[in-house]
Amino acid sequence: MSTQATRVETVIIGAGRAGLSTAYHLTQLGRPFVVLESKDRVGDIWRERFDSLRLYSPARVDALPGMAFPAPPWSYPTRDEMADYLETYATRFQLPVRTGHRVDKVVRNGRGYIITSGGHEFVADNIVVASGPYQSPRVPDFAEQLDPRIRQLHSGEYRNPSQLAEGPVLVVGASHSGADVAYEVARSHRTILCGKDRGQIPFRLESWGVRIVVPIMFFLAKHLLTIRTPIGRKIRPEIRAHGGPLIRYKRSDLAAAGVERTEARVVGVRDGRPLLDDGTVVDVANVIWCTGFHHDNPWLGLKVTGEDGWPEQSRGVAPAAPGLYFVGLKFQYSFSSMLVGGVGRDARYVARHIAGRQRREDREQPDPRAEAMSA
Repeated sequence: MSTQATRVETVIIGAGRAGLSTAYHLTQLGRPFVVLESKDRVGDIWRERFDSLRLYSPARVDALPGMAFPAPPWSYPTRDEMADYLETYATRFQLPVRTGHRVDKVVRNGRGYIITSGGHEFVADNIVVASGPYQSPRVPDFAEQLDPRIRQLHSGEYRNPSQLAEGPVLVVGASHSGADVAYEVARSHRTILCGKDRGQIPFRLESWGVRIVVPIMFFLAKHLLTIRTPIGRKIRPEIRAHGGPLIRYKRSDLAAAGVERTEARVVGVRDGRPLLDDGTVVDVANVIWCTGFHHDNPWLGLKVTGEDGWPEQSRGVAPAAPGLYFVGLKFQYSFSSMLVGGVGRDARYVARHIAGRQRREDREQPDPRAEAMSA
């Protein structure tokens, strides 16, 4: 089958919150582009998450540029509400999203790029990688040594407790996602949650105090905790390297639900069972790995990764590859970069940079009329 080539100024990879925010701003600037989304529907990346998932931020701060979130302002959207919001957003602004287009390869092509997706080839001046910071599940190599009778799931595969085998469950990773999963499965299974305690936020999401705290926290996340401030530069590596504190369910909630808690880490396998670093061998029938994701993009054939494993970029602009951009990275510019309502600022900066780059290139192109007159 021959490859179909399409010439376009900018290709945005990913139709999640980052990609759609960038698409919105490019539309406002009158720049042509196309968005490639690997899923069959916009929002499917959310529909594939666990059934009981809800955002940790209220709807009033979950808006993308130009469109409020259609829910009570102090409610916490479900995964399906978030998915439907993204789909509606793309439709409302008539964003040119091509679903079912998984990117296979990106290579340089002179001053631009060639993007291969199935039987299609896109030739672009600019690429915006907005596929999210978490690409593939992170599971330790020794996981394959566990007894095959133990049911293993990564948090990216977990949907609900019906997937589990009868018997105890070990949840590995004690940040907020691990706590959410442990709290839920403890209703039907003996549950052990292991991993370092990284604290907990000092308020309840459903409390009235949130209406005072959230605006303050969002302001600090957007303006104080940035790469331009000493405190922002200090905490950025920590935030990127580790999970966060408990948010929805606190230590007391986990204890009340019967979750057994240990700060020991899983370090290996002994006799087919998980081995903790305190020497304990845990006899369980299920293991749920809430251990995060790798943020690699194996299809990106460009060397732009720094020593910390993250793409080298400045506010989304990759200095080593002109025309290559990132939006939606964890703490890309500020703490708010990874929040639904905070990604829009990064997207606007990148869109403006693209527009400026294109205007400069347009000026550098020879005027065909002048050439014809001098011929």
